[in-house]
Amino acid sequence: MTIRPIEAVDAIDWERMRNVLWPAPEGEHAAEIAGYFRGNRRHIAEVLVATDYAGRAVGFAELGIRPFAEGCYSGRVAFLEGWFVEVTARRQGIGAALVKAAEDWARGQGCTEFASDANPDNSVSLAAHRALGFEEVERLVCFRKPL
Repeated sequence: MTIRPIEAVDAIDWERMRNVLWPAPEGEHAAEIAGYFRGNRRHIAEVLVATDYAGRAVGFAELGIRPFAEGCYSGRVAFLEGWFVEVTARRQGIGAALVKAAEDWARGQGCTEFASDANPDNSVSLAAHRALGFEEVERLVCFRKPL
């Protein structure tokens, strides 16, 4: 397994995995990915990809830097914006390796805190975060009302 910064040749695999993690209308992820490779890094500062021994992309971590995250106080917080490992590649240390590489990247950016979030109903993600040393700091229910 290899963890490395994503490259344009990985765009199709990144889109495929993003569609599993966050189902979206046709072309939405492709447009965001194209923007990333054109230099639009306003929301996603870095993307790491995990490849298996055959060179196939099986996971990714999207990283950002935020001025604030719940439970954080530094004013410059590295944030795990998206984290995914294909079902067939899970429980092999790939997710942990992605997070470790993300932490290394964050330190290199001068960050002293690393944050993430997960849907409270996603027990798999919650367990994975806890197993990697994240501590739960808050639960939040968001509301919406159309006008």
